[in-house]
Amino acid sequence: QVQLVQSGGGLVQPGGSLRLSCAASGVTDTIYGMAWYYHRTPGQGRRELVATINREGGTAYPRRSVEGRFYISRDDAKNTVSLQMNSLKPEDTGVYYCQMSMDRSYWGQGIQVNVSS
Repeated sequence: QVQLVQSGGGLVQPGGSLRLSCAASGVTDTIYGMAWYYHRTPGQGRRELVATINREGGTAYPRRSVEGRFYISRDDAKNTVSLQMNSLKPEDTGVYYCQMSMDRSYWGQGIQVNVSS
């Protein structure tokens, strides 16, 4: 059974950095795309796609406000995806979810990021 476990969230001051990680276990299929989503308030509204990375390492940042500040990377040998978040702003506060596409889509448990002074 595939499970995605996230780590790395927490409280950081504006301008600071955090690195989120997501590790998949029980993987028996090829992992195609990997992504990070953001949800300001779980239970309200929808998750927003923050960053994606394909098998070739191509990246995209649909959430324009993170361009130049956030960087997604993957390690296929370890079945992990990471999100390096720099120059964090209060509006980055929320819950971040990792997602991996295999035979179907799998999600991490979500991790809270708080950007506050």
